[in-house]
Amino acid sequence: MSVNLCIDWGNTNVKAAIFDNDVLKHQFTFGEDDALQQVTNILDTHKPAKAIVCSVVSHSHELEQMLQSRIKSVVKLDGNTRLPINNAYGSSETLGADRIALICGAHALYPQYNNLVICLGTCITYNLMQKNKTFRGGAISPGMHMRLRAMNEFTDKLPQVDMNRTELIFLGYDTPTCMLSGAVYGMAAEIDAMTEEYRRQYPDFNAILTGGDAPYFAAKLKSKIFADPDLLLKGLNLILNYNVPVPR
Repeated sequence: MSVNLCIDWGNTNVKAAIFDNDVLKHQFTFGEDDALQQVTNILDTHKPAKAIVCSVVSHSHELEQMLQSRIKSVVKLDGNTRLPINNAYGSSETLGADRIALICGAHALYPQYNNLVICLGTCITYNLMQKNKTFRGGAISPGMHMRLRAMNEFTDKLPQVDMNRTELIFLGYDTPTCMLSGAVYGMAAEIDAMTEEYRRQYPDFNAILTGGDAPYFAAKLKSKIFADPDLLLKGLNLILNYNVPVPR
């Protein structure tokens, strides 16, 4: 039996998952301030044999030290980590670890396709994983909350819009609803247009939507895109097993 711990340290939250024989059994989400205690609780309860950490920020070195003291095999995902795909990205030192996990997960699930992974987080990342097992890149643009925040911070009079307290309507009737309409429907139109252009250029095409804002946008898109909120965690588990195989 193999019990794996996968940790995704993002810009907003920390997510963790326990895989038991490659089946995702448990998920956890917590803040940065609680990360050390929460991970300690996970280790005490599930006793994983190996772990992987994916981070897009400067996370706690104390967490890494604690993991290494309690788990025999710990992988820190970065540009030097062994991967089951070919990474031909031109600036691998700036390639986010989360994007690496996403493309590995996509190819493992759909190896017969050219997979476009669209991740909706702080930024939108478009990541094309070709069916020849090669990743060369994609595109990056501002995410929904970044768009709303930018309109407030780079103007004198536009307010900070709380999407949970503002009505979403296509034809805005005041400044907050106009701003939310522009951010949301503009972003949906961008995603649809980008998806269709990739579909036009690449045969055997498949699109996967993931990331924290994916549930909010899934029903607002015209393009046929499969949603998988756990793709990053699945990719981390795959990379962990690739680097630390289960003894036979």
